[in-house]
Amino acid sequence: MTTTKSVLRNIIILFFLPIPLASILWSQPAPQQSAVPTLPSDIPSTAERYSVLLTGNLAGQQAVWTASDGTLHVFFQFNDRGRGPKTTSILKLDANGVPASEVITGNDYMKSAVTENYSLEQGTARWKNDDEQGEKKISASAYYVPLNPGPSESALLAHAALLKDEKKNGGKISLLPEGEARVQRMTELDIEAAGHKKHVALYALAGLDFAPTYLWLDPSDKLFASLDDWSTIIPEGWEPAAKVLLIAQSKIKESRAADLAAKLAHHPRGGILFDHANIFDADSGKIVSNQQVLLSGNRIVNVGPSLQIAAEDPAPLIIDATGKTLLPGLWDMHAHVTDNDGLLNLAAGVTTVRDLANDTDSLLSRRQRIADGKEIGTRIVIAGIIDGPGPYQGPTKVLVSTEAEARAAVDNYKRLGYVQIKIYSSVKPELVPAIIDEAHKNGLRVSGHIPAEMTAAQCVELGYDEIQHVNFLILNFFPEIKNTNTIARLVEPAKLGASLDLTSPQVQSFIKLLQDHHTKLDLTLSIFEDQYLNRAGQIPPGFKPIANRLPAQVRRSLLSTGLTPPPGMDETYRKSFAKMLDLTNLLYRSGIPIEAGTDSMAGFALHHELELEVQAGIPPSQVLRNATLNAARIMSLDKDLGSIAVGKLADMILIDGDPSANISDIRKTNVVVKDGILYKPGELYGALGVTP
Repeated sequence: MTTTKSVLRNIIILFFLPIPLASILWSQPAPQQSAVPTLPSDIPSTAERYSVLLTGNLAGQQAVWTASDGTLHVFFQFNDRGRGPKTTSILKLDANGVPASEVITGNDYMKSAVTENYSLEQGTARWKNDDEQGEKKISASAYYVPLNPGPSESALLAHAALLKDEKKNGGKISLLPEGEARVQRMTELDIEAAGHKKHVALYALAGLDFAPTYLWLDPSDKLFASLDDWSTIIPEGWEPAAKVLLIAQSKIKESRAADLAAKLAHHPRGGILFDHANIFDADSGKIVSNQQVLLSGNRIVNVGPSLQIAAEDPAPLIIDATGKTLLPGLWDMHAHVTDNDGLLNLAAGVTTVRDLANDTDSLLSRRQRIADGKEIGTRIVIAGIIDGPGPYQGPTKVLVSTEAEARAAVDNYKRLGYVQIKIYSSVKPELVPAIIDEAHKNGLRVSGHIPAEMTAAQCVELGYDEIQHVNFLILNFFPEIKNTNTIARLVEPAKLGASLDLTSPQVQSFIKLLQDHHTKLDLTLSIFEDQYLNRAGQIPPGFKPIANRLPAQVRRSLLSTGLTPPPGMDETYRKSFAKMLDLTNLLYRSGIPIEAGTDSMAGFALHHELELEVQAGIPPSQVLRNATLNAARIMSLDKDLGSIAVGKLADMILIDGDPSANISDIRKTNVVVKDGILYKPGELYGALGVTP
């Protein structure tokens, strides 16, 4: 249900990276994720047990049982590099399978304590958790959606909605604190594993996220499986059936995506003419007023103050751009593309993203569907992740222990069309030079986290073209923090960053090193603002302008994005983020190229990333250049992208306002064109449940 998906969304925000999977040169399975937690000894032997798999590797468990007092118990845990939830839910169900009470205890993904309570007594529902509390009089069945449930609770919600439909093909139920869930039966399958057979049905559960989530139920409406390209939750012994289920589920999702593409992607037969547009010139950073821009097919064919338009049939679609600003399409240089991102990004004016780690097969398939017009999406520039095996390995099957494996991984990414390698946090330091060498031989850029036991300066000296995340720049000056493949890479900069002296010789020497090596920086400021400044129950600053437009359960998931400072450290955390902004300003003034990347919610997060760069002291016009032409130049795609010029690809956005003067105007997308195809942001947002 929304909780499981919210966990996954927050994990992504916290550098949880989807995975390159099956297209690797070697065929043997990747090493199993180590340090898998064991089930507590008090779990009854009669409990239904599920495996929690991350990228096919066992990472945790779910156990479900009914106690002697009739209460339903759900235990859920998994390990991800020392992080991961561990919760126990105890529920009392009414005659319709709707929880009359629930208590959840344990810890969340970031190991913060979890306490959540819900009760329904005499028509009054009451709830309290670490982020919110409330009560509501209800006259009919309503289902409280916890913030930290076990996966099987999604099946309880589906069952409660299905009971309202005798044929069990669909149903709906009101949600608490707000909203409505709708359940629809999509398909069914007979599956087999280890000599056992089972009939299962796939249901789409809408009302919890931007788009339906999917779950497989058995004939009694119990959860059988919840799965996607990254994670799988399935009964023990049935793991081999996951692939069959995922294939069937993917067909349903792809059919929905194709229907949306047919409906929401507009193809004006005569091209498009923007009239009276104020064009943002990404070369100079200035506005060129009152221009016309003519698009034909997927190219820009003419730009000027008064174009001679041939009297052809059909005539171009004329868009009155009076008082508006026409910009090149925006770039998000740090993405991990998932199902809803295409619509979210295009609605926000993002026409190109760089994917910095994903499932190889699903990512390449998605790019092909976008190219074929079967899915709405941005251009996707692809980078491949490499990590090392161990207790804190990243969620990838590309795990290397030797130089031969490292070079083979790079070569395979090159063969698959990747243009960049991303080195992750558990790569052995002695393998970093080989990866860089092999990548550069293949013409691939190299970037990444800073592996444990290394510093940013060392990686730059070895040949990193780029560094991801500003926290690793802070950690460069605290080399005593060695375990940067753990949660320490988030927590220690929060504790120590405030004390960093930006005028120190060490900082000045590091900046000189970046200058000499022409190193680029992907700072992802907005996620650190969320983690260091946000507190339980608050909407993160960057999402406050749009939170009320989001689906209710998506909005609730934003309440728990922050880290919990240790006692007495609240102000230090705040000062550490302020120091990150000060460092950003110093880097900008020192001529270090700064990219616009998010590693967060598609579309909306980029808007705030640009706002933060301006807050750090970078002029709005320069911020827009970084998010357009400079991004294209970094990826050697500026011949076709990054500016509004004759002959370039038709990627552009029309803004109600002038973001080169007021950067927050970037939120006011009016029209978006990608590859000559016109999109209306209101339509795209509407398909996602986002209000205008």
